[in-house]
Amino acid sequence: MKTVSQTKAHGGIQGVYSHPSAVTNCEMTFAVFVPPLAEGAKAPVLWYLSGLTCTHQNVMDKGEYRRLAAELGLIIVCPDTSPRGDDVADEPDNWQFGKGAGFYVDATEAPYSQHYRMYSYILKELTGLIATEFPAADMDRQGIFGHSMGGHGALVMALRNPDRFKSCSAFAPIVQPSTADWSKGAFEKYLGAESSAWRDYDATRLIENGHRFAEFLVDQGDADGFLENGLRPWLLEEACNAANIPLKLRMHPGYDHSYFFISTFMDDHLRWHRARL
Repeated sequence: MKTVSQTKAHGGIQGVYSHPSAVTNCEMTFAVFVPPLAEGAKAPVLWYLSGLTCTHQNVMDKGEYRRLAAELGLIIVCPDTSPRGDDVADEPDNWQFGKGAGFYVDATEAPYSQHYRMYSYILKELTGLIATEFPAADMDRQGIFGHSMGGHGALVMALRNPDRFKSCSAFAPIVQPSTADWSKGAFEKYLGAESSAWRDYDATRLIENGHRFAEFLVDQGDADGFLENGLRPWLLEEACNAANIPLKLRMHPGYDHSYFFISTFMDDHLRWHRARL
């Protein structure tokens, strides 16, 4: 692991790091905020998954999480959203697919299966790196949250790994990517034309298939331009109600899809996770 940068903030350290990934077959970059801690102390780990077109940097620059994360004693890990590099298959004119749009799946279709394995990268390889390189990280206390495509990723990872993640929340998540306009095309390219394979990466379908999680918090702005065709939180609400999964869905008048929305409610999410970690 290489240290790209380290900066003191709110008594803690905001770092950016890179490493060669054997899972995505390219160099990967990620960010970690470590709060101020007593010597030898450990802190819960909270994973934040970003949305379409983003890197590790968007939430780091605009999410406004460090002040409260330092106060609560939370380590925040911010992975990239996709593999990177000149040899990584891409559609440069399509912001809903390719670099910046990995959708947190393990692609099975060539040529994307060579690099686009973000599900395994985060759950296995990057997790191992955090455990090894950050001794303050308490890997027995992990939560996960994210925005939009990253909200989708957080819900899926929590539902498929409830023994690992103790808490899960999302900002404006894509709750049913297998049918949403801006994700089903990517699913077909990554996972093949057989839509049954897509269910493993669809929160509502996972719930239908019997996967369970203790509870969810979801915040959504009602002025979000992607609400009707892409996000559709009511589908998650229906699935959770049918499965008796507690869901706290909060609709916020006037808020859009941007980091102005995310930063407004970031403190609520950090407190939600800290109470459960």
